[in-house]
Amino acid sequence: MLGSAAPPGAADAPAPSPPAQRVLPLRRPGRWAAAALVLVVVAQIGHGLVTNPFFQWDRFPYWFVRPVVVDGLLITLQVAALSGLFGLAGGIALALARLSANPVLRAVSWTYVWLFRSVPLIVVLLFLYNLSALYPTLSIGIPFGPEFARFDEAELATDLAVAVTGLGLTEAAYAAEVVRAGILSVDGGQYEAAAALGLPRRYRFTRIVFPQALRAIVPSYVNQLIGLVKATSLVFYVSLLDLFGAVQSMAATYPGDVVPLLLVATVWYVLLTSVVSVVQYYVERHYARGAKEGR
Repeated sequence: MLGSAAPPGAADAPAPSPPAQRVLPLRRPGRWAAAALVLVVVAQIGHGLVTNPFFQWDRFPYWFVRPVVVDGLLITLQVAALSGLFGLAGGIALALARLSANPVLRAVSWTYVWLFRSVPLIVVLLFLYNLSALYPTLSIGIPFGPEFARFDEAELATDLAVAVTGLGLTEAAYAAEVVRAGILSVDGGQYEAAAALGLPRRYRFTRIVFPQALRAIVPSYVNQLIGLVKATSLVFYVSLLDLFGAVQSMAATYPGDVVPLLLVATVWYVLLTSVVSVVQYYVERHYARGAKEGR
């Protein structure tokens, strides 16, 4: 018996697709349990900060904008700004000396960076503060020869000058490594292309190499400034009443308000570092535009 013939085109008909199935996400109960635990801990800490009478939050608004605290805040800003500029300028000079072909410049730069990164900042400040005991006068002239000018060290070494000099000298050592790393991050082909075009060495650096190095230098150095803002609290030990010094002096006068005063200093430092962090975010986004577009 012959089977019935298949209708024309039946062999070419597509097979029916399987019914669509819903894809269920992978359940992670451990992750949700950890998140719940963290929220409970954060809520407990917040509740303790708000309800604990030891913190004396009712005294916090009184001290937060007191003139003595605001004056100390302005000194902190001044010291941080001057030290940051001084440190960046010194860091650029040290980095260029470290990358120089001159062995004397390389040795001096390496020694400076090694020394000031090894000595604690408080030691540098105290040494500069007592420098007048070692050198009552400073002079400019020829070594073992005549002097052209003489200065009284006690008149030059004001509290502000000591603080800015100490912070700036230490900051320059760290900034030198940031700048050097940024310059080394530029591809070697940029140097070769600039040299092949016959550009002068100074023009190569200022117009081609350094602008590209800023992409790595600026965000890293802005991050370094956050540490500098907090390091200004050490200038209290050289008799400069910055924010921390003002809080310390008020705490000695009003011992019952020690905790509110420390909270005032903490909040102000958090605000200052937060502002620097916001600046860092926009600076990083600005200098990362070319890198993101090229990916």
